[in-house]
Amino acid sequence: MSCRHVLTILAVKELPRAVKFYAQAFGWRQTVDTLVYAEFELPDGMRLGLYERESFGVNTGQVPFAIPKGALSGIELYFHSDDLERDSERLTTAGAKQLAELQTKDWGDEAAYFADPEGNVIVLARKLEQRAL
Repeated sequence: MSCRHVLTILAVKELPRAVKFYAQAFGWRQTVDTLVYAEFELPDGMRLGLYERESFGVNTGQVPFAIPKGALSGIELYFHSDDLERDSERLTTAGAKQLAELQTKDWGDEAAYFADPEGNVIVLARKLEQRAL
């Protein structure tokens, strides 16, 4: 298969709030702005789309379940950061809730976990130095 991942789309309850959050938290350039859909250009050619939940259902034939208040979605957006402290502060200032402090993970990253205002999990991580075997 010759597919490559270029776009992740999140179905959101409140599009303006989600757009404001991702713009403030990450500072990405917004490339699409409609009444029901917005899109950001990420580094390295990736894109993140935010789709108003009901309109998302028009494309799929089914409206996704709403995430109950205080619950988390099954989505995790995982980002490597050059400055975890600065980027963590940006996330919380923009309205993210910190779920887990920075911890060393078995897969070789240090990672901190957050939730966006919609309940999607955002991870900020950095690679640990290669350890000698």
